[in-house]
Amino acid sequence: MRASRFFISTLKEAPADAEIVSHKLMMRAGMIKRLGSGIYTYMPMGLRVIRKVEAIIKEEMDKAGAIELLMPLVQPAELWQETGRWDKMGPELMRVKDRHGRDFAIQPTSEEVITDVVRTEIRSYRQLPVNFYHVQTKFRDERRPRFGLMRGREFTMKDAYSFDRDIDGLKRSYEIMFDTYTKIFTRFGLQFRAVAADNGAIGGSGSHEFHVIADTGEDALVYCADSDYAANMEAAEALAPTTARGAATQALSKMSTPGKQRCEDVATCLGLSLTQTVKSIVLVTDPKEGEAEKQVWLLLLRGDHELNEVKASKVPGLTEFRFAGESEILEWFGSPPGYLGPLNTKKPVRIVADRTVAVMNDFVCGANEADFHYTGVNWERDLPEATVADLRNVVEGDASPDGKGTLSIQRGIEVGHVFQLGTRYSQDMKATFLDENGKPQPIQMGCYGIGVTRILGAAIEQNFDDKGIIWPASLAPFEVVLCPMGYDRSEAVKAETERLYAALTEAGVDVILDDRGERPGAMFADWELIGVPHRIVIGDRGLKEGKLEYQGRRDTEATGVAPADAVAFVQARLAG
Repeated sequence: MRASRFFISTLKEAPADAEIVSHKLMMRAGMIKRLGSGIYTYMPMGLRVIRKVEAIIKEEMDKAGAIELLMPLVQPAELWQETGRWDKMGPELMRVKDRHGRDFAIQPTSEEVITDVVRTEIRSYRQLPVNFYHVQTKFRDERRPRFGLMRGREFTMKDAYSFDRDIDGLKRSYEIMFDTYTKIFTRFGLQFRAVAADNGAIGGSGSHEFHVIADTGEDALVYCADSDYAANMEAAEALAPTTARGAATQALSKMSTPGKQRCEDVATCLGLSLTQTVKSIVLVTDPKEGEAEKQVWLLLLRGDHELNEVKASKVPGLTEFRFAGESEILEWFGSPPGYLGPLNTKKPVRIVADRTVAVMNDFVCGANEADFHYTGVNWERDLPEATVADLRNVVEGDASPDGKGTLSIQRGIEVGHVFQLGTRYSQDMKATFLDENGKPQPIQMGCYGIGVTRILGAAIEQNFDDKGIIWPASLAPFEVVLCPMGYDRSEAVKAETERLYAALTEAGVDVILDDRGERPGAMFADWELIGVPHRIVIGDRGLKEGKLEYQGRRDTEATGVAPADAVAFVQARLAG
């Protein structure tokens, strides 16, 4: 490719609405162009990266035995209604009507469509297992699109769906896809981690997320350096303390804490450790059909711990909770937020204590009266034993659930997710097969997704410097850029540049020749911003000395290379 025949549009400054590094650099490098909120045009430079991501994914999916198809972007509402997700998905599901008034969804995912395909095509156990995948545009009507391709409304994903006759088959398909994803992300050249995860809105049983490691990542990844344990924060178990609950040593006392609503402030006011305080979180479950009244719940966590909402939703009865409003808090507790506790509530509430709180003694909590807290609170003596559950986020240094060390936390960007769906969709949509005895059985499903366009943002968040992007060679829009000094003024430079360009092209190297006639500083700045990983400079002075200048994108200095050795040198660098 010659730069004069390509489209290069770099900016010195990022647009004001670009928030994070990847968004800023992709806009400056001319890879994306904003069309609307969360909607971008993929410009030629960015599209080359996307196509390389897709090519790696497709090669590995094909090797794993998956079969490519392409499902529609627009899907009939009836399919989503069969599984109940037409209502459950909420406003993130973009709904449209055709000219006849019929409802359709602009797909955010394709479980219903692929299940419809399979229920009409798969008849016998002899046709299983099978795995279908596609790479398709998705749309999710995010409340607050931000961060460029990291959290846009329109994006590209690879979805795959496996179909098996039994649980053992599903597990085998899941393992194949897990291994395939590991190969894919390894080929991307990115540092990543696979972690156990919660299934969320997709449903089903076991799942893992694949995260690109980046300090700017939105997700907290929990892992044990001494074992293979890894989970996202939502799924990481906080073990119960190994020490038994201590005996009561203090009398129950009501203490004045004027204006102290946060546990940190209460602890300071009373001269106590934050770990002696208990915070109260009020949740509500609205009445379902046949129930008379909503239920108010009080969740208790140690003052230095944070609520894990996913874990809370797994407490029996709390599947569909919401946070209480101030009027509800006043009605049930008789006190404004900040002074709440489990003692002397105005109306009965259901109390759930975190595992850590369950073994605390002589603790501090709100007195359900403005400007007052209780000290010396103890279970049994002052409070009946509560329901106990794992409610909190783990913290650095917690014991690993596998018993093999302590937990560490790092940041990551989710770019892939694999699910064992089981019969979550096949039962609702009556997708069955006939077994060896001629009896219908529900098909076991797996679901496997990769955020194709999200990979770009994640890769940049992991690989950049003050000059711009640093692409891994496998994802870069071009592997090598040739930068001739005086291309139009020196016959020697032009001849050597053309010779090297032809030789690299013949060798299968993805090379671009910058023949735009830019000044060296501007030329180098463009390619450092764009992030091409290998650069060769051809100049009269170097040619007289019998060398070209090679510099890797991460190198601090250039390396002299003999022209005759340049192709082999570059190939070695690409292989390494």
